[in-house]
Amino acid sequence: MEHYKIVLPADLNDYGSLFGGTLLKWLDEIAYIRVSLDFPGQHFVTIGLDHVEFRHPIHEGQILRFRCKKIRVGNTSVTYNVRVFGARYNRNSEQVLFENKISFVCVDSEGNKSPIHKPD
Repeated sequence: MEHYKIVLPADLNDYGSLFGGTLLKWLDEIAYIRVSLDFPGQHFVTIGLDHVEFRHPIHEGQILRFRCKKIRVGNTSVTYNVRVFGARYNRNSEQVLFENKISFVCVDSEGNKSPIHKPD
């Protein structure tokens, strides 16, 4: 699944680049949409991200392309790899600006771990 976001002035820190927390919020939101579509009718909560390291500044006006891919499904959890590319202002549109793995756990109505029911 691919998704796009544009970096607006409200998303910037005082140095003129994207707040890291904003990028992580978008990553969480996009991966949550993916897990919700992959496993309809089930409920998931974020349980973790891999080591977070920001290596490339992202500036106002940049259009970001998020590519979310399921990489592991367990009994109660699922993990996605999310890559972020610059879709605007980058000559190399396949340069990864940020990448991380995010994991979700399936929960029941009371918030307890629940087995994932894999769709047919």
